Amino acid sequence: MERGLLWLPLLIMFLGLAWSGWNEYQKIETYRQWAENFDQAKYDIYAIIGVKDKQITWGKPRRSLPQNLPSFSLENVTNIRLLVNNQPVEINALPTKGNPILEFILTSDQPSIKIPFTEIPLAAKWLSYLEQLRNSPTQN
Repeated sequence: MERGLLWLPLLIMFLGLAWSGWNEYQKIETYRQWAENFDQAKYDIYAIIGVKDKQITWGKPRRSLPQNLPSFSLENVTNIRLLVNNQPVEINALPTKGNPILEFILTSDQPSIKIPFTEIPLAAKWLSYLEQLRNSPTQN
């Protein structure tokens, strides 16, 4: 009986890890279905982003298909900044550590939109991509 009690925490930890893995797998499969509707998409543990033409849709990853996510047009954005630890950084001098966020400053009196990322280089690539898309001529 003592051996059983010693193995019980290991069994509980294994079950917790299995559930966590299944939960993340469900989120990725749901994201894959959601991302089919976009020209470019990104998934990580903090946020999902989809870009179709100049329209950005974003939200938190979930196990069910995302519904009614917030979206905005790049045509309503005056500036896009990369923040690391809530401080603006230059794309040419990226820090190696920190919490990256893309901040979209809108033309109207609306508050800025902040989308978190897990990796600084990935956020910098998205900043470059979105700036290029924002500055490209509108296609009709």
